[in-house]
Amino acid sequence: MNHAELLLLTPPFTQLNTPYPATAYLKGFLNTKDISAYQADLGIEVILELFSSKGLEKMFAYAEKGGRIGTDNSLRIFSLSKIYVRLIDQVILFLQGKNPNLARQIAAGNLLPRASRFDQTDDLEWAFGNMGIQDKAKHLATLFLEDIADFIKETVDENFGFSRYAERLGQSANSFDELYQQLSDPLTYIDELTLPILKNKLEKTKPKLVCFSVPFPGNLYSAFRCAQFIKTNYPTIKVAMGGGFPNTELRSVTDVRVFEFFDYITLDDGELPIELLYTNIKNPTASNPDFNFYKRTLLLERGEVLYNDFSLRKDYPQEKNGTPDYSDLLLDHYISVIEIANPMHSLWSDGRWNKLTMAHGCYWGKCTFCDISLDYIGNYQPVAAKLLVDRMETIIEQTGERGFHFVDEAAPPALMRELALEILRRGLTVSWWTNIRFEKSFNFDLCRLLQAAGCIAVSGGLEVASNRLLELIQKGVTVEQVAQVTRNFTEAGIMVHSYLMYAYPTQTVQETVDSLEMVRQLFELGVLQSGFWHQFALTAHSPVGMDPAAYGVVPELAEITFANNDVAFTDQTGIDHNQFSFGLKKSLFNYMHEIGFDFPLQDWFDFPIPETTVSPDFIERALEDPAQYELKPSTKLVWIGPQPTITEQENEITLSFHNQTNSSQITLATDRGNWLTAFLKEIAAETGTIMTYGNLEKKYTESFNDFLSFWYGEEMQEVREMGLLTL
Repeated sequence: MNHAELLLLTPPFTQLNTPYPATAYLKGFLNTKDISAYQADLGIEVILELFSSKGLEKMFAYAEKGGRIGTDNSLRIFSLSKIYVRLIDQVILFLQGKNPNLARQIAAGNLLPRASRFDQTDDLEWAFGNMGIQDKAKHLATLFLEDIADFIKETVDENFGFSRYAERLGQSANSFDELYQQLSDPLTYIDELTLPILKNKLEKTKPKLVCFSVPFPGNLYSAFRCAQFIKTNYPTIKVAMGGGFPNTELRSVTDVRVFEFFDYITLDDGELPIELLYTNIKNPTASNPDFNFYKRTLLLERGEVLYNDFSLRKDYPQEKNGTPDYSDLLLDHYISVIEIANPMHSLWSDGRWNKLTMAHGCYWGKCTFCDISLDYIGNYQPVAAKLLVDRMETIIEQTGERGFHFVDEAAPPALMRELALEILRRGLTVSWWTNIRFEKSFNFDLCRLLQAAGCIAVSGGLEVASNRLLELIQKGVTVEQVAQVTRNFTEAGIMVHSYLMYAYPTQTVQETVDSLEMVRQLFELGVLQSGFWHQFALTAHSPVGMDPAAYGVVPELAEITFANNDVAFTDQTGIDHNQFSFGLKKSLFNYMHEIGFDFPLQDWFDFPIPETTVSPDFIERALEDPAQYELKPSTKLVWIGPQPTITEQENEITLSFHNQTNSSQITLATDRGNWLTAFLKEIAAETGTIMTYGNLEKKYTESFNDFLSFWYGEEMQEVREMGLLTL
């Protein structure tokens, strides 16, 4: 570890399986400015120290000394502590992909000690079906870790959690008082593990500025505790905080006590704000052209919180921000886990994904529940497809990983198309997934193209499956459209996850029941494979939050001196939407495993609900109505299949097509067969040549005179099925 002028840190805890990308994005930008930076994910380093044989020995001794081993579950775990200590190192190696042979022992079911997290394993075969041994073993190993985590939470540190720490202190914390009090208390057990790791980073890098990326409420306490340690022991080092939490929650902070811990809080994109912090720290004099001029930075001046946005410099466009740089991070130490039987959740938690962004912000930017007034949504900037694939190739070379999670708010369909074409042109073999809107432009051919270029899954918001509420949300889609688009993705071999919402303002009980019926039909017809119900949350920066009266909600306003995002409210309908939570989630869990489709909706709830008003074949009829896709002269044509083999006969040519799953043959007159062969070579994806439908018609009619009958004939229908796409 070399000296660095900036130290970029993610405090505990975010993800076990892959680093949160903010520091990698910033390091990539700083590389373009020749500013030396070192990054670390304190979370994974703390987890690996705690979940080791030595770490568990110390933890069990600490728990015994504390005398808090009280429940039957914690007593059982403690009585088996030597077995946990003996096995933990090998289990961690297995979850890191370094000890795959352990899978059969774990899956056999009698290697790992079992506490309360294993109570549901009788349903394992039902929940996971005929999953592979590796996945089954990962799930059991995950339960093993979660049992230990439950023990830690009960006996050692009540704030512990794998993907969050002391999250309660950051949630809806309008006042800083409770967090400030916690920071004056003695160090927690997790603090005692975290701070020596932090000290080691500081001693070895000797930075001028430490930047904490705080994406979630569950990172907030540790960020403050680490900043407190730096202020106490390294008072000359400046400390800054940025990331998702301050960007959404701390925009109006006024409590000066916050700045006992942090010198600066930067908002929105961090590249230019951090560059200006660095130039001011390195050259704090009037000779510096950026002297005391900052970008979107909160700091303390004359005893008051000042929002300094005095710099006239403009933010860098996305193409100038550099390629994310994952160096310094312990990439081969992350832990793949499978927590629950949800196929999309397994993508989030299993395997290490390189994070990239196709477009900053959201190209739609209208959904009324979303923070569209904030920069991370409202400032839409796409990145050119060629530059994106350049960055993919650079990251593959750096990390050795070919999996990518594009972390867009909503990836633009046109850019996804260009990205896919560029991937195919370069012959890259990659896997990737992203978040989308269920746009009608995702026709079957576009979905086929995305799948051919490595797209394995998409997630998108159906939200409330009610056309009235979708219009109120300004989602820009209908339930029928969502059904057709999800069908296109599914038939192309791409998994579809849907975000579902209940308790949206003005939503009636009838609409909740009808929404569930829509979801039931989508799963029964197989066009959705994964989903998750979220209860509506009112945020201060959304259209609903900024004009609550227009949506029939009454916010419970409080004095804001610290965090301000989630807002408590009363829904004027008076409906207790919380009562639906368990039934909605239980039904969805069953639907994801193709069970319970014939159960009356009432069976999922222990209180009376009305009968659904949705026709039992509503989604089926929506899918039967073929979307009219008119070919325009500007429609692009591309061939994604292998070139056909040719057999010549007298006056005829037979073209034999083969792809990964099937084969097909067509026979044409020699002149037309030769013409078609040359055409497919010209528009093959690897050539990068794009021909439009209008140009095709013109080119064909130069030699022949029956274009429409040729294009719509059986032979060309076969060619389209084998890989000729209209985009």
